[in-house]
Amino acid sequence: MVKPVVAIVGRPNVGKSTIFNRIVGERISIVEDIPGVTRDRIYSTGDWLNYEFNVIDTGGIEIGDEPFLEQIRGQAEIAIDEADVIIFITNGREGVTAADEEVAKMLYRSKKPVVLAVNKVDNPEMRSQIYDFYALGFGEPFPISGTHGLGLGDLLDEVVKHFPKQDVEDYEEDVIKFSLIGRPNVGKSSLVNAILGEERVIVSEVAGTTRDAIDTFYTADGQDYVIIDTAGMRKKGKVYESVEKYSVLRALRAIERSDVVLVVLNGEEGIIEQDKKIAGYAHEAGKAVVIVVNKWDAVEKDEKTMKKFEKNIRDHFLFLDYAPIVFLSAKTKQRLHTLFPMIQLASENHTMRVETSVLNDVIMDAVAMNPTPTHQGKRLKIFYTTQVSVKPPTFVVFVNDPELLHFSYERFLENRIREAFGFIGTPIKIFARQRS
Repeated sequence: MVKPVVAIVGRPNVGKSTIFNRIVGERISIVEDIPGVTRDRIYSTGDWLNYEFNVIDTGGIEIGDEPFLEQIRGQAEIAIDEADVIIFITNGREGVTAADEEVAKMLYRSKKPVVLAVNKVDNPEMRSQIYDFYALGFGEPFPISGTHGLGLGDLLDEVVKHFPKQDVEDYEEDVIKFSLIGRPNVGKSSLVNAILGEERVIVSEVAGTTRDAIDTFYTADGQDYVIIDTAGMRKKGKVYESVEKYSVLRALRAIERSDVVLVVLNGEEGIIEQDKKIAGYAHEAGKAVVIVVNKWDAVEKDEKTMKKFEKNIRDHFLFLDYAPIVFLSAKTKQRLHTLFPMIQLASENHTMRVETSVLNDVIMDAVAMNPTPTHQGKRLKIFYTTQVSVKPPTFVVFVNDPELLHFSYERFLENRIREAFGFIGTPIKIFARQRS
């Protein structure tokens, strides 16, 4: 299910990043008392009243010719365009300013639901000063203090009221939904066209031609698929360019809707740092992953080239050691036939369930092979293990003390589970719980 999107906007230095960090529960945005310090949109996930939603922090909107202001304004415009609900942050200590009124005009044009927050209202006496903000035309202003966390509950209560009703996707349960992600110009649209055998998606040598996710229904060997093509993801420094009217968030939305994610690399150019960041989005979302090396026809090869490239991928993508690798060429359709068996395998493993008795036999054999660790004289005891969910496969290990299950031993158990059951193409999650 696609999460709603909340954009936090306002002129510089009203406390947007502080509010962002409060909502998502961690210090992601840089908080500095200098106007314009948040230059790019920053994304994370928040939750309130059983709603999960994406949150965008933006640079302040300000009219003028100071450094970065045009780029920051462009960032905010894109964020507003993507948002389902906008939180408009103002500063209660300074009252309504001309810049606030300019921001308000932008928000009127967006025709999106706007919830007005008056920040830096740190004590009850200051509440009498918020009534001037009614003049901005967004109804009741909510007094909050980002520094002290006051009033955020009331603010979020109002925000979630404006979330759009979720459309239930009418795809059958056995349909495999997969998306293609990767930096611009790795050949994602060309790959979709090669699969479909037609020019369904615009293909151009100009990076960033695909602007939105596109769903296409497709059947291969009796299996139905939905192909979700996405806009290429640019690194932060370029995402605000005016020609790039798309963003990372659209790719994240496509990932959320997918069962399997194809991480597309450019075989001609090799691996760059941005490839790892993009792949990390799919891994963190718990999706099945297939790594696709495209443009393989353009690579000068000998009998060792593929093994060398595969080793390079494994060295760079340590967190995707479970993902199969497919080498192909969208342009010539070379090795294209190897792709769908891997997508199907990854999808099957993503939904695989293991019988509790068989699982516990594997875990007990693993413990016998490598006894549980001790910490400060106390030994970890594993009583039993059970699988609690799929997509991705998730296991709960019941123990005497969850603190004793060190990451390295958890990794050992994961490796034993993979050896026994495969789980090729899917991450698996392991949680420790104390036996009651």
